[in-house]
Amino acid sequence: MLFESFALGGLQLKNRTVMSPMTRCRNSEGNTPNALMAEYYGQRASAGLIVTEGTSPSPNGMGYARMPGLYNAAQAKGWRLVTDAVHRAGGKIVVQLMHTGRVSHLNNMPAGARVVSSTAEVCPGQMWTDQGGMLDHSKPAAMTEADIAQAIKEFADSAKLAIEAGFDGVELHGANGYLIEQFLNGNVNKRTDGYGGSAAARNRFAIEAATAVAAAIGAGRLGIRLSPYGAAAATGAFDGVDEQYYTLAEKLGAMKLLYLHLVDHSAMGAPPVPAPFKLQMRKRFGGAFIVAGGFSRETAEQALAENRGDLVAFGRPFLANPDLVARMKAGSAINPPDMATFYTPGAKGYTDYASLSA
Repeated sequence: MLFESFALGGLQLKNRTVMSPMTRCRNSEGNTPNALMAEYYGQRASAGLIVTEGTSPSPNGMGYARMPGLYNAAQAKGWRLVTDAVHRAGGKIVVQLMHTGRVSHLNNMPAGARVVSSTAEVCPGQMWTDQGGMLDHSKPAAMTEADIAQAIKEFADSAKLAIEAGFDGVELHGANGYLIEQFLNGNVNKRTDGYGGSAAARNRFAIEAATAVAAAIGAGRLGIRLSPYGAAAATGAFDGVDEQYYTLAEKLGAMKLLYLHLVDHSAMGAPPVPAPFKLQMRKRFGGAFIVAGGFSRETAEQALAENRGDLVAFGRPFLANPDLVARMKAGSAINPPDMATFYTPGAKGYTDYASLSA
C-alpha cells in the first residue's frame, strides 16, 4: 500500500509517503530560501508529499538562526525556486507555517521583532545563536488580544503568499511546543482570559488560526500538525489532554481540512502517544490522517494495512536518502544521517547524500 497513489483532497499523490518537516537552517540572508534549498527539496520529490521545514509567517515568529520566512515578496520569490524544482520532478509540496513563539532568541530575529507567547514565562532551556552560541531563550511578552489577532492575520497573509509562491498547500505547525501549542498546552497556557483557563479557550487560537487560513486559501489546501503527548519546550501531557484534543480534532474535521498530521516522538525519547488515542483522533477528525514517528517500510505498511492512517511521514530517512522511496521499494540499504550537519550552513550533509544511481 505504501507505494500506491493516493488522492489527498485535490492533490493526486504518487505514493503514500510524506517527507516530514525538518529544520535545516540553510536559507540565505533575509531569511530567504535559495537555490541550495531548491536542490535539496527537488532531490526528494519522489515523496508522495513534501512538508517543508518550519517557515515563519512573520518577523516575530523567526526564533531560530537561519530559518526561512514567508512574509514578504523576496521570500516568496525564493520559495518559488523550491516549488518549481519539486514540481518539475513530479512532486507535491506544502509549506509548514511555524511561529516559534517563546522558543526564540532575539539574536536570531530581525530588527524590531518581538518574542511573544501565550505566557510571559521564559521557555526552559537554551537555543543556538550564530552570534553567541547556545543561549537561554529570550523572555516573551504575553500576547494581548490585539497581538493574537495580528498573529492570526499573519498566518493568513503568509498562506496567501504560499499559494502565490506555487505551494500545493499549507500546514499549520500546532506541535513541538511552538506558538500554537503554547496556547493548546495546559502546562504552558495559564491564561484566564478567552484564550486560556479551559479546554475550549486553549483550543481557540488554533481554531481561529485555521479558520483564517482556510478563509484565505481554502480549507482543502490546509493541513495541521499536532503533538498532544510531545514533551518539547516544557509541554507534555496534562489533565484533560485527551478530551481537549478530541474536541479540537472534531472542530478541525468539520472544517474539511486537507489533513491532520499527528506526531509521536517516542522513537526520539518522548513519551509514547497511546494507540487508542491515535485511533480516536483519526475517527474524530474524519479526514485524511498522517501518522509520523520512527517508521520503517515494514511498520509503515503495517500501519496502512491496519487503517491507522492514510499516509506515513518519514523524517531522518528522507533527510539522508534523497531517493528514499526507490530504496524502500528495492529493499536497499538506507544511508544513516550525519547528525553533526543537521543545522550547519552549506551543502555538506544536505545535498551531498548518495543516491542509488550514484
